[in-house]
Amino acid sequence: MTFHGIIPPIVTPINADGTVNFGDLTRLVEHLIAAGVHGIFALGSTGQVAYLSEENRVAVVRAICTTAAGRVPVIAGAMEVSAPGVIRTARAMIEAGADAIVTTAPLYTINDEAEIAEHFRMVAAGIDVPLFAYDIPVRAHKKLSPRLLVQLGKEGVIVGVKDSSGDDVGFRRLIAMNRAAGKPLALFTGHEVVVDAMAMIGADGAVPGLANVDAAAYVRLWNAAKAGDMKTAMEEQEYLNRLFEIVFVATGRSGDAAGVGAFKAAMGLKGLLSSASLTAPLKPLDAPTLEAIGKIVSELNALAA
Repeated sequence: MTFHGIIPPIVTPINADGTVNFGDLTRLVEHLIAAGVHGIFALGSTGQVAYLSEENRVAVVRAICTTAAGRVPVIAGAMEVSAPGVIRTARAMIEAGADAIVTTAPLYTINDEAEIAEHFRMVAAGIDVPLFAYDIPVRAHKKLSPRLLVQLGKEGVIVGVKDSSGDDVGFRRLIAMNRAAGKPLALFTGHEVVVDAMAMIGADGAVPGLANVDAAAYVRLWNAAKAGDMKTAMEEQEYLNRLFEIVFVATGRSGDAAGVGAFKAAMGLKGLLSSASLTAPLKPLDAPTLEAIGKIVSELNALAA
C-alpha cells in the first residue's frame, strides 16, 4: 500500500441531537472517492476526534472503512494521552478496518525529544499496520523536529508525517532531510493554501480540511502539479484560497467552531451534509455568519459556472 496525493481529513457529520449521522458519513465517503481522492483521513482535527467518545470513534472508522471497501486507504486518528492508550484505541480501529494509524506526540505530559521518540516506538511495536506521526503543536504543544521524524522513518517506526505545524520552513527542511535519507517517509502538508507550492518542492500529498468542501478541485490541483502543469495547479490553488476565506468569517469563536463550522456550513449549502451541527460544547454559527459563508460559496460557484 502506498500513501500519496489528496487525503481529506473527513468531517464527522453530526445530527442536531449530537449523535453521529452515519447516513451522511456514508454518502460523504462515496462523494470523496468519486471526486478522485487518494485516501481518507478519519478522526483528525476536522473530524472532531477530541469531542467523540471512543465508542463513536471506532464506529466512525468502521463506517468509513466499510463504505470505502478497500478502494482507497483509510488512515485513522488515535489521539490519547499515553502510548498504551493509543495502542488500545488503534487496535480497535484496526479491527474496524483502518489501514494505518496516525497519532501525535504524547498529550498532557511534558516530554523531551528522546521520550517522544520512545512514545512512537512503543506505539509502532503495539500495532500491526503503518504508523504516521501527526505534527500539530497547536494541539499537542510539542513540535516534532525534522531530525526526529527522519530518524524514526529510518528505523521503520513511522511511514509518514502529516504536518500541520504551521512551520513551512521546517516542512521544507523535512523534505530535504527525508530526500537525503533515501525517502523513508511519505510527507503530507496540512496547509490548504500552499498545496501547489508543497507539491512543487517534493511533498507526497496533502491532507486539506477544505477538501471536504471541494475535493475535486484539490484532486485537479494535485494531478496538474504532478504532471508539471504548475499554471493549472496555481489557478486551482487560487480558487481554493478564495474558498478558504469561509473559515475567517466567524469572529469571537473558537478555532474549532469557526473552522469546522465553516466547512460544514459550506458542505450543507452544496448538498453534501443534511446538518451542519457541531459536537458539544461547540455552538452553531449564527445566522449572519452563515449568510456570509453562503455568499462566498455562491459567488465562487457562479464564477466556476
